[in-house]
Amino acid sequence: MFDRLIWQIIREVFGAGKPAQGFDEPLGDPGIFGPSSVAWEIHADFVPMLIGGISALIMQSLHPDALAGVWDHSNFRQDIKGRLNRTASFIAATTYGSTAMAMGAIERVKTIHEKIIGLDEFSRPYRASDPHLLAWVHLVETTCFLRAFITYNNPYLSRQRRDQYFADMRLIGESLGCQSLPANYAQAYQQIFAYRNELYYGERVKVVVDLLENYPVTPLFRPLFKLIMRAALMNLPDWALTLIGHESFAAYDRTFVTLAVRALSRQARSTLGDATIAARAMRRVTAVTRDNDAFQIAS
Repeated sequence: MFDRLIWQIIREVFGAGKPAQGFDEPLGDPGIFGPSSVAWEIHADFVPMLIGGISALIMQSLHPDALAGVWDHSNFRQDIKGRLNRTASFIAATTYGSTAMAMGAIERVKTIHEKIIGLDEFSRPYRASDPHLLAWVHLVETTCFLRAFITYNNPYLSRQRRDQYFADMRLIGESLGCQSLPANYAQAYQQIFAYRNELYYGERVKVVVDLLENYPVTPLFRPLFKLIMRAALMNLPDWALTLIGHESFAAYDRTFVTLAVRALSRQARSTLGDATIAARAMRRVTAVTRDNDAFQIAS
């Protein structure tokens, strides 16, 4: 029963797309991070990543230029599932794909960014390839993913591992065109805080929040998605909550949501098991070692 529920949740959130392709080859290729990286550990957990992705989307939209790019050059208002799906696909390809797959995904995004230019809602020019703007998107994404993982999976993740996550992810950000990215947890939050005077909560951001709060799922799954959405709001920094006009959450509310989401996350990890992209990538990476061991035994 619970296994079917988890698979249905995934279909509800991302739609009934085709199975991910290309993660099984070439054998032995660890990709740009490899199994021992913190990125592999954090990005493997579906529920915290979903929560982190939603909170990142809200927070990224607070920058008028970041929001203008997707407002003018995408159909996210008609297809919010597609927006989340594309982000998830990029994270999967760059984290668990072969080296060629990861670099190919980065180059495709860079090509798209070069074409995205325009005027924001204040008639100021923007370009998606602006390193300052790219850094905002990258910083928000990484901090939201890490914060959700710590809250809903492993609150005991060491400071060394937290710092290493930003060092890992800096490779992706710099490959996309970011400059002077942080190498640790403290620097990341300092850099995000420095953007505060550039942020704006207006009608466009309200549309983004409304789309997420009314995410297109069947009635049976609406209560569950409301839990996910509540967790995503709790994943925002307090100052960002204040900026979007949301009250701080009471301690008992945070405790209830945290316990409920951790239970859901444990069930998802149990259900998905070896069916995840991370598990497939691990089999790809270790295939050569297994084959060599079998050859030595046979010899």
